[in-house]
Order: sequence, then structure tokens, then C-alpha cells
Amino acid sequence: MGICYIVGAGDFADAPAPGPGDFLIAADGGALHLARAGLCPDLFVGDFDSLPAGFVPSCPVLRFPPEKDDTDTALAVAEGRRRGYREFCIYGALGGARLDHTVANLVALAGYARAGLTVTLIGRGQRARVLFCGTLHFSAEFSGIVSVFALGGDAHGVTLRGLQYPLSDATLHGDVPLGVSNHFLDGEEAVVSVSDGCLLMIYEGSGEIREEKTECIGQ
Repeated sequence: MGICYIVGAGDFADAPAPGPGDFLIAADGGALHLARAGLCPDLFVGDFDSLPAGFVPSCPVLRFPPEKDDTDTALAVAEGRRRGYREFCIYGALGGARLDHTVANLVALAGYARAGLTVTLIGRGQRARVLFCGTLHFSAEFSGIVSVFALGGDAHGVTLRGLQYPLSDATLHGDVPLGVSNHFLDGEEAVVSVSDGCLLMIYEGSGEIREEKTECIGQ
């Protein structure tokens, strides 16, 4: 199975480049970003409240009422899951005029990770991802800042290696941002692991990320 790409209405810099087997969804106002980038989505999902009057998507549409429990982005993820996708890259989900939607997207990452999905939020120069009970290996190509936070409660057995400020089998508390503004070390692979709980990582740079899942000690 390929990757499900979703484009929302937040800050948009780099456009996705779907390949064979991938699926591209415009989440409401994200349709404008895709139109400007010259990309035609495979599907539109949303309530049209972030679009100008008269805008008609040039693709199949799943329209929802504005009064709903899920955000347009969450509805797009649900549709991708229904089609069998397990890996998602979401553009336009960070920054922009709606801080509440940015927070909603970050919080939702914990639920996606617990469900076994790989979901990355891609913003202007930064990415966000959640690790639930496992280990992430960042290749040596990564550089810049990486911040690590406990999300949805405390995170236990946290180990950071290959970063400027390492940790070993530590506990990060959900109300103490101890892991803010760490740094990748030049030419070194970085390793982030957690034995129980969720870690939110906001990081710069690009490279290969390899994930290893483990059984949570708290289960």
C-alpha cells in the first residue's frame, strides 16, 4: 500500500509528490493550495467553510455539514483508513490562522499512533510525529532542532541518543516541557525511544526514519 497524502488549509510551503499507489485528499481549504500548485486531488473531503463561494472541486467530493464532531483533516484521515492506507503525510496542518486546528492536529497524532498508523504533519520547515511504545531511528542526514514532549500523559522509559541533550530511561511529564529545543548532532544517527506512553516529536531536516514497535510495559 502506498501513502495517503492530505492537504489542509494551514501554512503550505512544499507540495506533495504522490507516486503510483498513493492517494491525494484535499481537506476543505487545502483544495486552494493544491489548485495553486497545479495538483488535482483524488478526493475532496470537507464542509466548504474555508472555500470561496462557488468553488467547485475538480474531483469526487465527500461533503459534510459544518456542525460535526471531527475536523476536515480528521475526516480525511478516516477516509484514507477506510481505503486501507496506514501511512499518512499531512500538509497544511501546522500554522496558519487557526491555532486551535494546529493543536487539534497535534493531539490527534497520539490516537493515530496508538491505532498503529504512521502519520507525519508537514509544515513550513518543520514536521511533527508521535511515537507510541517503540523506537525511532533518525538517519545521520537530519540536522537542526528536535523537540520531544510527552503527549496525553506521562511517558516512561524515554531514551534519547545522538542528540545534544541525551536521556536514559527517563520519565517525561505531560505538564513539563523538558524536551524542548534539543539538537541533532552532525553526522550521527539519532535514536528516540519510549517504553510506555506517547512522545510528540517536532523536528527539522529530512532523511530516513525507521520505526521499531515494542510492547508497552504498562499494558
